[in-house]
Amino acid sequence: MTHHPISSVDALMGLLARCAGVRDTPDRSGDPVDILDHGLQVAALLAVSHPDDEELQAAGLVHDIGHHLVPGDEAGHGTHAATAVEGLLGPRVARLVALHVPAKRYLAATDPDLALSPESARTLGRQGGPMTPAEAAAFEAGPDLAAAVALRRADDAGKTVGLRGPALETLETWRSVLERVAAGHAGAGSGGC
Repeated sequence: MTHHPISSVDALMGLLARCAGVRDTPDRSGDPVDILDHGLQVAALLAVSHPDDEELQAAGLVHDIGHHLVPGDEAGHGTHAATAVEGLLGPRVARLVALHVPAKRYLAATDPDLALSPESARTLGRQGGPMTPAEAAAFEAGPDLAAAVALRRADDAGKTVGLRGPALETLETWRSVLERVAAGHAGAGSGGC
């Protein structure tokens, strides 16, 4: 199944809002938070750890929308999400979104203290398992290694049921971040910075 690229921040906000109540698995056996709450938690964690990287925060917010776009494709959900947002939010956001699954495989191979949620541990095998040493070396040589790992660590941490408070913003408060990232991408495409 293919999905059309998301063409505006309004359309993206609508899609994110429709992720409320939608889980990462069609039978709801996966992680205990819905895709919207999870994205909000991940974005909030990244806003604290990387306050000057709004592209990374935006990637955290949208990284799992592929579960909603193509339900049941655990291995491909990062690619589906990346494809959907690239035209709007730019190639770096799309790359970070696409890398959140390989980053899990990388950390599973390189971090002996990695603690995955039961669902992330279950899906790791379907996503290729821990990287081989050669795969890990290639991943380390790729662009945005530190940001991809930061997104993955926030992804693993952002699964708290009922988390609310000043660190967790509502969806609408993220509109301005998405607008700035989209405007920065549009400006870069037209010869701006």
